[in-house]
Amino acid sequence: MSTPKPVAPDDSSAEAEKLATTADADATGATSLPSAGLPELATSNQQLETYTRAQLALRNGQDRDEIWVAYQGQIYDVTRSRLWRRGNHYEHWAGQDLTGELDKDAPHTAHVFDNFKVIGRLK
Repeated sequence: MSTPKPVAPDDSSAEAEKLATTADADATGATSLPSAGLPELATSNQQLETYTRAQLALRNGQDRDEIWVAYQGQIYDVTRSRLWRRGNHYEHWAGQDLTGELDKDAPHTAHVFDNFKVIGRLK
C-alpha cells in the first residue's frame, strides 16, 4: 500500500494571503497593497501639465488621435470611451471646454468624469 503524497499549498492562495498580510496602513488607517508592477495613479499632489485652449482644440479626435475634453479647469482623456469615439458625444464636441454646456443641460452629473483620467489643467 502506498502512502499519500503531501499536497503543496496552492500558490495563488498563498500569494493572496501574503499580499493581505503585507498591506500597509497609512496615517488615515487606509490600507494599500504593494504595486505588483502596476503603474501608479496620478495623485492630486503631482503637478499636472497646463494646456492652452489651442492645444486642447487639437485633441478633438480628428486632428490627432487623442480625444480630450475640459471641465471645470481640468482636462480629461476620453479617448477610450466608445461614446466619444468620433470626437463628439451627442451635441458636445471634443477639444473644447465643456463646462458651460454640461452645467447647463447635461442629463448626468459631473461624476461621469470620475471614470476618466485627468491629464492636465486648462490655462
